[in-house]
Amino acid sequence: MAVEREVEVIAGQARLGGTLAVPEGARGLVIFAHGSGSSRHSPRNRYVAYTLRMAGLGTLLFDLLTEDEEAEDEVTAALRFDIDFLARRLGEVTDWVFAHPELSRLRVGYFGSSTGAAAALVAAADRPEAIASVVSRGGRPDLAGGALERVLAPTLFIVGGADDIVLDLNQQALERLRAPKALEVIPGATHLFPEQGALERVADLAAGWFTRFLGSPLELEMRP
Repeated sequence: MAVEREVEVIAGQARLGGTLAVPEGARGLVIFAHGSGSSRHSPRNRYVAYTLRMAGLGTLLFDLLTEDEEAEDEVTAALRFDIDFLARRLGEVTDWVFAHPELSRLRVGYFGSSTGAAAALVAAADRPEAIASVVSRGGRPDLAGGALERVLAPTLFIVGGADDIVLDLNQQALERLRAPKALEVIPGATHLFPEQGALERVADLAAGWFTRFLGSPLELEMRP
């Protein structure tokens, strides 16, 4: 099991707090883009990240906003819905990953929640050769706009069955995607998946999708 460590992520001129963990033998790294008003400390994303690491994948959770930007956003709520800004920031973090000696060999995927899912889809469309997979949890892929048609990475949407409006928006966005795609609906689950077993199902689905497209750990392939 990989040990988490705090890192400083350089994204353009911004310095962001991050939590990085890469299991031995990992061939893939999942970068998390949290939802509006959240942070890298989101308990839901942290649980998913733990499950991914148990499956042999590396994880990077980071704060999309600096402390100053966060303070501004608390007042205006403007940056959390600025998908272009968030996508550029995510892309800059991705560049940091590929420039990092320890991480540059890994295949990269995005896990996005809420508005972070839209940012992940836009960033994946802008880096078609760099991003190998995308998973959206309760996301707003509709906010990705015209980038949806440009996404090449295999993409999984996970939505709660009782999250009616978001489910409808995901179904519409799925029709626009040209990449390999799937929609998984968690019966009875609402937007944040607080129902018993719902988040666990989200994490298991994400782990299966990412290991499929990022690669299983090397030690699993070496077993007889």
